[in-house]
Amino acid sequence: MGRVSFLGNLWRGGSPKYDFDSGGASYVVELTKRNPVVSLTKQGAAVGHLRVNLSWQMRTSDFDEPGRRRSGSLLRHPGKLFKPEVVQAQGPAMVNVDLDLACMYELKDGTKGVVQPLGNFLGDLNGPPFVKLSGDDRFGSGSGETLYVNLDHRDEFKRLLIFVYIYDGTPAFDRTHAVVTLYPTTGPRMEIKLDERAPQARSCAVFTLENGKDGLTVRREVKYVYGFQAELDRLYGWGLQWGRGYKSQV
Repeated sequence: MGRVSFLGNLWRGGSPKYDFDSGGASYVVELTKRNPVVSLTKQGAAVGHLRVNLSWQMRTSDFDEPGRRRSGSLLRHPGKLFKPEVVQAQGPAMVNVDLDLACMYELKDGTKGVVQPLGNFLGDLNGPPFVKLSGDDRFGSGSGETLYVNLDHRDEFKRLLIFVYIYDGTPAFDRTHAVVTLYPTTGPRMEIKLDERAPQARSCAVFTLENGKDGLTVRREVKYVYGFQAELDRLYGWGLQWGRGYKSQV
C-alpha cells in the first residue's frame, strides 16, 4: 500500500504529473545466482516505464542475538516479535546507514553518464538518458528510493548498470536487508536481495540491463566493491571521470 500511495504523490506541485504502470502481476521472481537472467523482451515487458525500487530495513547486528531478548518483555508485548529492531553496533553506538540507488548508462550514440543523488544528477525520463531518479531516501522508509527507465526509448539504450552505494555511515550491506525490486509493465516483478556478507563493502553492482540481439535482458550481478563509483566503473569498463562529491544537508 505504501508504494502505491508513494506513486500517487510523485511529481506533485509545479512539476508535470507522470503516470507510471506498476505492472499487473502479483507474484515475484527472485533473481539468484542459479537463475540470474530475465528477458523483458520475451515476456512482452520491454515497453513503458520500468520502475526500480530500493528499500531496506535496519535490523539488529550479529552482536545482538535473539536469545538475549527478555522473555518477560515479549510476553507483555508480543507485538515486538514482529517489529524490526534498530541496527546496533558492538556496544551502545548506533549504526547509521545511508543507501543510495544509482545508474550508469551508455546509449547507442556513445553517450555515457550517471544518474545518482550525489551531485544532483537525477536524470530525465523523456529525454536522454531516459532514466530518472525520484529522490533520495536516507532512512529506508517503506517507499525507499525509486528509479524509472523509459523503455519506450529502448532502441536508444546500449546498457545500464544499476548499483547501490553507502554514501555515509557504517558499511553494513548484510545488516540493512536491502532489496531491489523491478516492476515491469507486464509479467512478474523481480527481486534482488543484497544481504550477502561483504564486510566493509561500500558499493554493490545490483543488475545490468542490456540491449542485445535478443532484446532487453536483465542480469543479476550483486558484485560488492570496497570503493565507490570509480571502482564499479573500472569493473565494468565504463570509462567515466570521477571526482569527490558531496550531498546537500537536510
